[in-house]
Amino acid sequence: MQHPPVQPPSKSDASVGHPNVAEGHVVVSQPSFARLWRQAIFIPILHNRWLTETVMQRLTQQVGKAEKGHRGEVFLVIENHLPIHQAYRVGSRERAIDLFSNYRVWDTEENTGVLVYVNICEHSLEIVADRGINAHVSPTVWRAMCDKALAGMAKGKMEQSLTDLLAEIGLLLRRHYYLEDDPAGNELSDTVVFLR
Repeated sequence: MQHPPVQPPSKSDASVGHPNVAEGHVVVSQPSFARLWRQAIFIPILHNRWLTETVMQRLTQQVGKAEKGHRGEVFLVIENHLPIHQAYRVGSRERAIDLFSNYRVWDTEENTGVLVYVNICEHSLEIVADRGINAHVSPTVWRAMCDKALAGMAKGKMEQSLTDLLAEIGLLLRRHYYLEDDPAGNELSDTVVFLR
């Protein structure tokens, strides 16, 4: 199924709260001048050269592959840096949860959406999973997957680390939400979102 290009959420969408707030998806970051300073001096072209149009297309294909054979949804967001106006108060985890809500990854029929968030400036990767899949997967498993991908990314293997992570998430979703034939198709676009 073809999806239109992913559009940033409108202001009205951004105000829609997701139902996971009571389930541990509330994070309050510590204020940080260091974090704000990192965003302010970050020069994207020096750090995101690896993210070409070809790489974006291959990652979009990997998202599609990761969604085969199960009822889960995978959504990948790559962001250069935190929004400057939020960087003092908002860290990567909190930003990932905001995007999970803004892009309505929580709004799948069986609550099986998984957001993968990469922040290039912060050298961070976060996975935010909806309550349906979180009932089966412990936070330590998600953290181990993040740590493994981050270790590869630290070695400069950005695309390969994300490809491997997406495949691993796909296997995990197949284990818990196996479906031989998926008549419903995708509920979310497979297109990678790149926030400059």
